[in-house]
Amino acid sequence: MTKILITGCAGFIGSNLVDRLLEKEALVVGVDNFNDYYDPEVKEDNLDMANKNKRFKLYRCDILDLTRLSQIFKKEKPSKIVHLAARAGIRPSISDPVLYAEVNVLGTVNLLELSSQYRVSQFIFGSSSSVYGNSPNLPFAEDDLCQNIVSPYGASKRAAEIFVESFSKTHKMKSAILRFFSVYGPRGRPDMAIALFCDFIKSNQAITQYGEGNSSRDYTYIDDVVDGIINTLGKDFDFETINLGNSHSVSLADLIKTIEKISGKKAAIKKMSSVPGDAARTLAEISKAKKMINWVPHTPLEVGIKQYWNWLTAGKK
Repeated sequence: MTKILITGCAGFIGSNLVDRLLEKEALVVGVDNFNDYYDPEVKEDNLDMANKNKRFKLYRCDILDLTRLSQIFKKEKPSKIVHLAARAGIRPSISDPVLYAEVNVLGTVNLLELSSQYRVSQFIFGSSSSVYGNSPNLPFAEDDLCQNIVSPYGASKRAAEIFVESFSKTHKMKSAILRFFSVYGPRGRPDMAIALFCDFIKSNQAITQYGEGNSSRDYTYIDDVVDGIINTLGKDFDFETINLGNSHSVSLADLIKTIEKISGKKAAIKKMSSVPGDAARTLAEISKAKKMINWVPHTPLEVGIKQYWNWLTAGKK
């Protein structure tokens, strides 16, 4: 069986991917440092099912720890890597850009170097729509020059992308960069808009709205994103960059209205000034995903939020 190493395995996307791969009877090696960007107990809960499966092995390791990573690669000899570990968040990256550069760039280089040494057959890197920043070219297509990055987070992910491409070419390592667009759903990061808004409405707290509500995002449901990663794992191309987005941009105001409709509760809104680093709009061009990995998103926003709301109100996990 294929042995797949997943970094960031206890996070939102990582844990959902782990569960799906285990359902498909893959051998999964997970790496995560359970950092305190948000409550580590949430990440522990994310792996509740996986830890009961004999085909899953967890290593508590920071991707900056090259010595420990080397030991893991030597012991496990994974055939494929899905690299999802990262320091996430636009606004925190502005206050601590050095940390974002270290984890997102150097951590990625560590994994690339070991992947080349151990002849990993495929390296998949989880990137972000933040690399497009405020590009005037909508929808965002993979051949965009990414010259309008507006956050250190976006810059760190773009720099890591360049390293992935360089290793792919230098070491003939089959690689793919997947640019995720505002992923949401069960186990979603608590600092993301949909998770925050749903939690605040559920708790009868005011939502903090930055700006006038006319910024917009391409929200993509977690199950669709996991489908895209798995489809990529099944392909044999040398190197590609592929968007995974819902290809439908929704304004902040409309997002709040959708959550109100599904929850049956009216949101109290506290308006704040816009903050630096936030892109005005994201929208994915996904024709390449359709062609290269036979992928299309299947979950409309209202359906996805309803599923998330049901999960949240049922007690999570």
